[in-house]
Amino acid sequence: MDYPSKVLAKAVDEISGLPGIGRKTALRLALHLLKQPNSRAMSLGNSLINLVNEIKYCKECHNFSDFDVCEICSNEKRNDELICIVEDVRDVIAIENTGKYTGKYLILGGKISPMEGVGPHQLNIPSIEKKLKDGRVKEFIFALSATMEGDTTAYYIYKKFKGFTVNFSSIARGISVGDELEYADEISLGRSIMNRLPYNESNS
Repeated sequence: MDYPSKVLAKAVDEISGLPGIGRKTALRLALHLLKQPNSRAMSLGNSLINLVNEIKYCKECHNFSDFDVCEICSNEKRNDELICIVEDVRDVIAIENTGKYTGKYLILGGKISPMEGVGPHQLNIPSIEKKLKDGRVKEFIFALSATMEGDTTAYYIYKKFKGFTVNFSSIARGISVGDELEYADEISLGRSIMNRLPYNESNS
């Protein structure tokens, strides 16, 4: 597709690089921005720059945060004896939206997937051991996607740390097999958290 401006073409290239956005949608978005007051585009640009430069990772759970420790981990009303293990930030948002969970989280940063070249050492698994050695955690909840990779990740973690005095549980399979957690509806996800099951090798 030919564009009348190299500046416009560059903008379309960058926008179309985002997930789920093709070149036609990118062009429509770019033209929409050009019709807006300059302040609107500047505000969008500055927010993206701030996103890259100022976002932090919580040193306790690896969630995105404005501070070294996120609002969930620093909230004294949250139960720090209960840790929900998830794949990424989107899963935390999904579970928080249910309003059914009062514990804290640990974000792995993905799941074990040999096909994609992701192994245990590329995930935040050492943070689990750190929390176990702190001695406060009484239960880890696996809230991973109902996929082979999710099950493999849960099984690996369970085998690695089952010698510690801690309970492992898994959300109930109100989530369809093969589904990613972030796409579950809030009611099903909330029920899955509340009706979680003890985790053992037979779950894998």
